[in-house]
Amino acid sequence: MKGSAKYAKIVEWSEEDQCCVGSAPGLILGGCHGEDEKKVFDGLCEIVAEAIELYRNDGKPLPPATSGHDFANRMQEVA
Repeated sequence: MKGSAKYAKIVEWSEEDQCCVGSAPGLILGGCHGEDEKKVFDGLCEIVAEAIELYRNDGKPLPPATSGHDFANRMQEVA
């Protein structure tokens, strides 16, 4: 499994920003944004991979993985 696959990636519509916003909670502050949700997701994947590389280059431990927590199904229960 790729290191970036260990982190949940979220792309959602922001009424405030009037665009799609991508984030990776627990790994990066902020994220990326744009009008095309697929492009935002692709950009987010690149940012996550770059963040992991920066952690490793700096010799810092990675934050705990956020994937594998079944977020998608848990979110459906809330909706």
